[in-house]
Amino acid sequence: MPGLRDLQAAFAAHLSGVDRADLVALVAGDSIPAAARLDVYRHHVLESLTAALAATFSTVQALVGQEFFRRLARDFVRGCLPTQPVLAEYGAAFSAFIDGYAAVRNLPYLTDIARLDWALAVACQAPLGRCLTVADMSVVPAERLPSMSIVMPQGTALIGSPYPLDAIWQASQPDAAEGTVDLNSGPCRLLVLRRRHDAAFTTLGAGEEAFLASLIAEGTLEEAAAAALGREAGFDLSNSFARLMALEAFAALREPAP
Repeated sequence: MPGLRDLQAAFAAHLSGVDRADLVALVAGDSIPAAARLDVYRHHVLESLTAALAATFSTVQALVGQEFFRRLARDFVRGCLPTQPVLAEYGAAFSAFIDGYAAVRNLPYLTDIARLDWALAVACQAPLGRCLTVADMSVVPAERLPSMSIVMPQGTALIGSPYPLDAIWQASQPDAAEGTVDLNSGPCRLLVLRRRHDAAFTTLGAGEEAFLASLIAEGTLEEAAAAALGREAGFDLSNSFARLMALEAFAALREPAP
């Protein structure tokens, strides 16, 4: 009789599609053969995880169609079973899997769409917290602000792509009007944010992207402004900062390290 660890490994392998005769031999069979009993579990796992991926990567499914998505998701599941119990957190490696999936090489934007879907799912599950306000800023002496940094809300993500992800995402929604998307219309820079009841994204300019990337890396406001101006010579810090504040893109000010 194998030990518990070996038994668990054999069962996990069977669930992912690897037939294990040694495991079948350990399962009791009566009116339902042992192999059929195990296949019930395999089918349930595949169906449940495929449904979970479809819910998280709804834009990917809209682009490739339900039947193809089922094949894509099942191939992913067979090589990447969950390592935690919350299905809403399953799929972190799906975009990387798509990137190497030969059957979608004619859809070069699909990997980035999967990254966007995942970022929206993560943001939607993030806890709501307090956002930085104008009142918070007003009590800090102006000369201290450049040396301070900003804490970003949980779930915040930057998504960049050479393809117009925002237009592709909009065109893939159930209520979208008929039309086509020009894939050569230029790169896309998106900020994904937690909202009160869901998650959303907004498009960014090149300077805003550099500004936020520096803040996410715990740079000071002075360093972030320099990064933005280095990327976009005409970057308007005041207007961009006010826009991002209105979007509740900042959580809190952080004092400089001693």
